[in-house]
Amino acid sequence: MYKHNSPSISKLFAALAAGSLVLGLAACSKEGPGSTADAGASAAAPASGGAVTVGLSISTLNNPFFVSLKKGAEDEAKKDGVTLITVDAQNDPAKQQASVEDLIEKKVNVILINPTDSSAVANVVKEATSKGIKVISLDRSVNGAEVSSHIASDNKAGGKMAADFLADKLGGKGNIVELQGIPGSSAANERGAGFDDEIAAKGGVKIVTKQPADFDRAKGLSVMENIIQSNKDIQGVFAQNDEMALGAVKALQAAGLKNVAVVGFDATDDAIAAVKAGQMAATVQQQPELIGQYGVQAAKKVVDGQPVDKFIPVPLNLYKQ
Repeated sequence: MYKHNSPSISKLFAALAAGSLVLGLAACSKEGPGSTADAGASAAAPASGGAVTVGLSISTLNNPFFVSLKKGAEDEAKKDGVTLITVDAQNDPAKQQASVEDLIEKKVNVILINPTDSSAVANVVKEATSKGIKVISLDRSVNGAEVSSHIASDNKAGGKMAADFLADKLGGKGNIVELQGIPGSSAANERGAGFDDEIAAKGGVKIVTKQPADFDRAKGLSVMENIIQSNKDIQGVFAQNDEMALGAVKALQAAGLKNVAVVGFDATDDAIAAVKAGQMAATVQQQPELIGQYGVQAAKKVVDGQPVDKFIPVPLNLYKQ
């Protein structure tokens, strides 16, 4: 039997062990916080050195209005050196909650949220703020949770603006159809309230039916088709966004109904083209790029510890023939 405790062999093992230790320490000294070893942690944490990371949760990018809002945010972020992470909820409240939770895991500094459902996002907003992440709502408000600021057009005033225009356009009398947005969204609630209250005060004009079409063009078309089948005595249509208004225009054209005044809301490129072509009477003009721009500006202020207003209004206009 061989014994491995001779002085020469012991010295050899000791030398090898020391060499391995030196190599190991050298390797460790090359792996700083930005190395592969820390890649997961680095990806989750906001950038150091005063850099700002902002999450932007949008209800849907299948709508030109929110595409413009995203562009405004991106342009401002690029100008201000802000890292912007955008997530699309695809009009699904559950998907929005999951994607916002992902932004929380990434430890963004601020979350800009455009709710699919104003009440459904309350819990995830509370989760974000409990972890020190500020939340700012865009276009649609959050019900049941505190946010640092709300940036939007005055939707109620916009609804009133549409009602005044439509009543005047119809000469103070006529039947109106109202196409509503996503039930539960603040935009639908506020635009509807502004429009309905003002129409009720007019007396001679009447809302004969109100039906949701979820801010969607295809649904606006199908809902309007169904309404026309049961009642063709329509002189005006108010759609709570342009996508539904454009769908309604198609349905009216297919049914051969002319001289029906259609008013939308948002002033998207397609709607402006439809107004110019005489297919729509008017659209309440929001400025979605400004909403996105103001959102990033407010996020930067919040991170820098500067005060921001609880409500930041974005001006409205009426684009008409």
